[in-house]
Amino acid sequence: MQDDKNLSEIDIEDQKIIENTELSFFEAMIPVILLMAMLAYNIFWADGAALGDYSNQFILLIAGGITAIVGFKNKVSISRMASEVWENLRSVFVPIMILFLVGALAGTWLISGIIPAMVYYGLNVLSPSIFLPASVIIAAIISIATGSSWTTSATVGIALIGIGSALGIPSGMIAGAVISGAYFGDKMSPLSDTTNLAPAMAGTDLFTHIRYMTITTVPTIIVTLIVFAILTTTIDTTGNADVSGLLATIDKTFNITPYLFIVPLVVIALILFKVKPLISLGAGVLLAAIFSIIFQPEILSSLSTSNFKAITTSILTDTQITTENEKLNDLFSSGGMNGMLWTIYLIACAMVFGGIMDAIGALAKITKALLSIGNTVFGLFASTVASCLGLNAIASDQYLAIVIPGKMFKKAYEDRGLAPENLSRTLEDSGTVTSVLIPWNTCGAYQSGVLGVGVGEYALYAIFNWLSPFTTLLFAAFRIKIKMLTSKSA
Repeated sequence: MQDDKNLSEIDIEDQKIIENTELSFFEAMIPVILLMAMLAYNIFWADGAALGDYSNQFILLIAGGITAIVGFKNKVSISRMASEVWENLRSVFVPIMILFLVGALAGTWLISGIIPAMVYYGLNVLSPSIFLPASVIIAAIISIATGSSWTTSATVGIALIGIGSALGIPSGMIAGAVISGAYFGDKMSPLSDTTNLAPAMAGTDLFTHIRYMTITTVPTIIVTLIVFAILTTTIDTTGNADVSGLLATIDKTFNITPYLFIVPLVVIALILFKVKPLISLGAGVLLAAIFSIIFQPEILSSLSTSNFKAITTSILTDTQITTENEKLNDLFSSGGMNGMLWTIYLIACAMVFGGIMDAIGALAKITKALLSIGNTVFGLFASTVASCLGLNAIASDQYLAIVIPGKMFKKAYEDRGLAPENLSRTLEDSGTVTSVLIPWNTCGAYQSGVLGVGVGEYALYAIFNWLSPFTTLLFAAFRIKIKMLTSKSA
């Protein structure tokens, strides 16, 4: 999801699955049950503030402490737990740096007029009647080209949220459309890290995997587009008169010119040429800072006494550009790098919990238990889906949700005469796409942080993401296009 180069950086394919014969299934589930109970209380009864603004982070750390106690009881050393936690934290170093740069990008793209220009031209082109399905298609195209749902959200995703909000479309719907398209493209792109990882775990090749994924993925995206087309007809938007007023306000506040699109085009070009995301996004921040001096001197002078101070403030902390329209005032604000800290803390705490769960052997124990109930072909597919969903929630990382079930279930698929692409497709249909539906998963935390929309707001509208596992189970239940091993390959 992040970038195809990250695979080699974190060596995720060499992930060792730690087993612990001392640990029982019940003991492995204790931290999970308590974590889910605490999170449910915090979300549904305490309005997300049971322990303050960072309640979810504290809950994950408490669950990590409970997991460590279970580990001590089962003879797991503190050094092993610390080692796994460190490996988990090390694996998300690049994503955390990307998040910081995305915060800086949002700030500099705001003061340079890039985001306002995207909104301005988008309002001229994208009408409310086609906005949601068009957002799915635009996000899908960018994601296929870049191989990254993260990059898609950080560029066109932010712009589409701005345009849709100006049209009066609920932000949860817009984010759901963007995420649906972005994850479709991510799944189907040969540049995507997860699209390369899944077949590597299952034992098939990349393009066989992509071709086999189309069987379930194409029907799912078609249904998604149909649903968004229907949803579009139910939206009570602001209408053309309000849009004209918004356009006039943006034009009055900023110097709007097509030259501003040079910056996002450069960023996308760098990503297409496989330049590392840190360098690509860093270039986007630097270019935007230069463009702000060239095109928006009045904005900079209104924000601070010097251009340098205005730019550094937009990169690091909150920036608010005031216009005559209250709706645009909410839209033209950014938290900079500081605005990403909540998300980064959540990812770090999730990695602590997931690392300790892995160290004590709980992840392997839970996955093995799921494997044991897959006595039929459908049961095997269902166990794989449940394992991926569970690991996205427990380990808080989509890579582990692909790697661990991939290694655990590979032989079971072979024993039942199923071709390896059945496993690789199921890993993607359930592990890759559902990661964004878990608030404390790295993907859920990233997308909600970048788009500025909570997971609870967009989850229902991320239709492609939650429909994909149901589609793969439907095809398995009716044995539709389930490829078997030939006698020669077996």
